[in-house]
Amino acid sequence: MKTVYLVRHAKSSWDHPHLTDKDRPLKGRGIRDAHVMSTWFASTNQSEPLILSSPATRAYHTAIIFARNMALSLEAIQVRPSLYGISKEELLHELRGLPASVDQVMVFGHNPCHTDFLNRCISHQVANIPTTGMVGLDFKMNEWANLEFEAELRFFDFPKNLKNKTESP
Repeated sequence: MKTVYLVRHAKSSWDHPHLTDKDRPLKGRGIRDAHVMSTWFASTNQSEPLILSSPATRAYHTAIIFARNMALSLEAIQVRPSLYGISKEELLHELRGLPASVDQVMVFGHNPCHTDFLNRCISHQVANIPTTGMVGLDFKMNEWANLEFEAELRFFDFPKNLKNKTESP
């Protein structure tokens, strides 16, 4: 079995109109949400997935926060220019190229790709993976080269949902 964790970048700032889309930083809320999600994920998953990130500042910064809270070195993050502006089909192709020795991969990237990829893999539709939203998908195959758009949803969570769970009696 192979597992893909899709992580949409945290909330980004639009306060710097001179910056390109690729260079937009995270907002304070985005940084806080990335800590919430990564701390939760680290407490529920003890493995060390391969980490792939879009080169966009907001995606890479989100990946850094996750790596730190998962006690992984920053060198564990592989920045892949191909993940910026990628389609669901291109993401599938990217994943098919992973080495067989990798069982789990986290992909830090963007919408619409992440939501489109999720919706193509599961039987029901999700309207949107929100910022810092995370999806776990299990694929019943042993080789990435055989990856198809057919998976079992392990989880779908996001900061607001986690906050509501911890605030409930």
